[in-house]
Amino acid sequence: MDNNAYLRLAKKLDALPNGFPATPDGAELRLLEKIFTPEEANLAVELRLTIESPEEIAIRFKAEGIGEFDPDELKKQLKGMAKKGLIKVDMGKNGLGYGILPFVVGIYEFQISRMDAEMARLFEDYYQQSFGKILDVQPALHRVVPIEENVKNDMAIQPFESASQIVDNAQAWGVVDCICRLQKKLIGDPCEHPLDVCMVLGSRPGMFDHSKVIKAQTREEAHHTLHRAAEAGLVHTVSNSQEDIAYICNCCTCSCGILRGMSEMGIANVVARSPFVNQVDQDLCVGCEDCLEACQFGALNLVNGVMTVNEIRCVGSGVCVTFCAEGALYLIRRSEDEIMPIPTDERAWGIQRSKTRGVDFENVL
Repeated sequence: MDNNAYLRLAKKLDALPNGFPATPDGAELRLLEKIFTPEEANLAVELRLTIESPEEIAIRFKAEGIGEFDPDELKKQLKGMAKKGLIKVDMGKNGLGYGILPFVVGIYEFQISRMDAEMARLFEDYYQQSFGKILDVQPALHRVVPIEENVKNDMAIQPFESASQIVDNAQAWGVVDCICRLQKKLIGDPCEHPLDVCMVLGSRPGMFDHSKVIKAQTREEAHHTLHRAAEAGLVHTVSNSQEDIAYICNCCTCSCGILRGMSEMGIANVVARSPFVNQVDQDLCVGCEDCLEACQFGALNLVNGVMTVNEIRCVGSGVCVTFCAEGALYLIRRSEDEIMPIPTDERAWGIQRSKTRGVDFENVL
């Protein structure tokens, strides 16, 4: 192992807003060694969150004394790394460019086609030692969004507050297998929830048409995936900002890395709750308890034959509403003083989270 390459990359990833904390026994370095070659690690550590073209990167590398690189050769290296999900690729001011990815959400999720039993074990080792430090930071990585149909009809809903509207606002749609459920399966602890429900969203039509990993969908197919996930009892979560929403994770506390933090580590605020809270129509509730098993947050209780809601534990996912055949459950908007403010975009989220973690956000841009 080229410890220096992986140690430098681990420290750079931990300097990002998301975080990548070290472990006592170097589990994070073994995980990076599985995913990156030393050459890839040394190149990734010099990238920024800001998208730069190969030409811009070559000029900056020379100016900063990193070395002289041929832009065409650099482009080839960066393109290969982007295909492996090691760095991000997007359109910048001067054409196609590249930038560093956080480990979660980012590098790890892009390893779905490379995930094997060894990587699954390495990730679990890292998860058990240090992942709680990533999850127990505000603002949270993810926030919960319900499907609009589960919200009471007269409630005002912002486009970023509804999974259905988030799907409608995208220009491209795709689906991939859930890497969290695959990882748990490979370590011998599978769950029964469906794999093929992790949704990706794009801002350009046809964005996923030629992907070898993402299965492109139409808008209608994306809505079907969303409803299929809801019917399976999965919680819809997205990045914790009003804009820049590029995915909808359909999560469970048994396998998904973020929600496992709530069930296994007892971290109450692993996700930002939605601005809605569940309510029960006591005249319609028959006490059948069908909704009870659907709630993954322990927010429902049967009292004297009628379901009640613990509003502190309720995250406003609306999953239980889907399972109520009597129509006795519905979501209403919380009072304004109970609604958590949502960062406007990814940059605003990064600034807030970096401040909480005590890292310099401007230093990684």
